[in-house]
Amino acid sequence: MPVGKRRSSLMRSPQFSSLVILIVLLAVFAVADANFLSPLNISNMMAFLPELGIIALGMTLLLTAGEFDLSVGAVFGLAPVIVMLLVQNGGVDIGVALLAGLLLCIAIGAINGLIVTKIGISSFLVTLSMLLVVRGAALYITQGFPLKSWDQPGFFVTLLAGSFNVGSFRFYTSLWWFIGLSLLAIYVLRYAKLGNWISAIGSNRNAAVARGVPADAVKVWLFILTSVLAGLAGMISAFRISAASPVAGTGYELEVIAMVVVGGTALTGGRGTILGTIVGALMLRAIRNGIVLIGVPGLAYNIFVGLIILAMLILHALLQKNAARG
Repeated sequence: MPVGKRRSSLMRSPQFSSLVILIVLLAVFAVADANFLSPLNISNMMAFLPELGIIALGMTLLLTAGEFDLSVGAVFGLAPVIVMLLVQNGGVDIGVALLAGLLLCIAIGAINGLIVTKIGISSFLVTLSMLLVVRGAALYITQGFPLKSWDQPGFFVTLLAGSFNVGSFRFYTSLWWFIGLSLLAIYVLRYAKLGNWISAIGSNRNAAVARGVPADAVKVWLFILTSVLAGLAGMISAFRISAASPVAGTGYELEVIAMVVVGGTALTGGRGTILGTIVGALMLRAIRNGIVLIGVPGLAYNIFVGLIILAMLILHALLQKNAARG
């Protein structure tokens, strides 16, 4: 492909405009507060990034197939609650408890997927209902009180939420989980047959089925994967902060969808980009961190976040239209 056409194709890609916006945001916050790019602040941003980022990977695949899951934030909160209750009150080995927590996530995802595909109810309504069920279960089980986790190192704590230093920067092992899962998701979506199936289902389900694509089975497994990744992210978070709260993850479902859409994945399905989702996750993390540093009042915090996200979505759409016309 000629260099000019390759450059034009790159500029039309959904992740390109997202990357441009991210660079502008980083520059603005760096100018507004000199501490924004300090090792301590970057370390803080990288501590939170993998947790929402891991959920966003599953949401990207699900949105590409034309569905989405509003229960991920509630699953994020319930999974570690179950794990800690089993260990602390049931005397269950932590490895077995983690497996039980993941099996619960599989069950939640399977229920979502089967109701959507077999009964034909909108994924919005199904997963909104599941959000209420799962969040209510977490609150009822704990009576609304957070559970204390382990504050001493152990194999699973280190595996999921251990930390290490690189010069002046402090990172968590969850970053390796995010990087590894991102590479796997990129391979699946861009190079594997499953990725072609996912995109085909999101573009035109009937045409995909006519070509022999098992659309319902793929969707069910994507719901399961999204739920499992949400549970894994919740366990990572609980181990990192040494506590499991029944309200953890509240609002994450909308923030994750914003990350994915801002990154360039089509909300209507058929087009997904993992690289764009990574950029979107970095963008949302930078916004949340940056507006705190520049002194946005606590009560106005969500107002500013919502307005900035809305502005970015509009700018993203305008850049895409300009690139398409050019």
